[in-house]
Amino acid sequence: MDGLVRMTLVASAAVMAGMVFAKEPSTETLIAHRGESIDAPENTLPAYKMAVERGFGFECDIYLSRDKRLFTFHDGTLTRTTAGANTNLCTAVDWEGTLSKLNVGGWGKWKGSAYDPTRPALFSEVLDLARDGRWIYVEVKGNDPTWVPYIKEELAKSSRANAKNVLFISFGARVCAELKRQLPNYRVYWLTSGLKTPEAVIEELRKIGADGVDIHYPGVVDAAYVSAVKAAGFSFHVWTVDDPALARRAFEIGVDTLTTNRAKYLFDAMNKQ
Repeated sequence: MDGLVRMTLVASAAVMAGMVFAKEPSTETLIAHRGESIDAPENTLPAYKMAVERGFGFECDIYLSRDKRLFTFHDGTLTRTTAGANTNLCTAVDWEGTLSKLNVGGWGKWKGSAYDPTRPALFSEVLDLARDGRWIYVEVKGNDPTWVPYIKEELAKSSRANAKNVLFISFGARVCAELKRQLPNYRVYWLTSGLKTPEAVIEELRKIGADGVDIHYPGVVDAAYVSAVKAAGFSFHVWTVDDPALARRAFEIGVDTLTTNRAKYLFDAMNKQ
């Protein structure tokens, strides 16, 4: 019998026998997606600070600007959260003179609010919010491993960030591998949409040296899937879940952390159940 098949069958049996120990929804296991993005503009200091003040860790997305500054933004272009004021690629403009002057707090429901205007955040400013016990999930966008030295440099400058409060996630396999090579003490989780078998996920994690997987939920994920990956020695994380019942099920099948757009709401709702 193939080793991975055997491992999966054993993991499935463990689930059926009640051997998966579910974690509880808590301020340590719920990660605020792009900050508390339900209540403040995504990927901005107000959203990150709100998450920290409410007791949660948070996720942020980073790009490297043309003048080599790391800043937070989600999309590949600047269009959506600048309300069309700038349509350039994130990597094609400078921080000085352009990005530092953009308003990402004047679109959608934020227009005319207390967050209008709000500029993007520098990665160094995000690291100033690092607190032990509240993880910052840093998603490195794209798949360019040449960004890693700039990330390493910012970590070295920070008086707060360390391997106990900052970790990295990326869809880019090359980025994950380079992060582990240059920052071996930091956790790195490989992001995937979940269109893979657990065997394929395990193979990729081993190849790139990642510490775990961060996968879309629910998709193909079930208890046997989680157990197979964890039995191979990797941690298991999911994104992006806003429904309390779905989140509860994710924890019941053994996920380690869950990313959500509304961490406090989910925490309150699940703890009332």
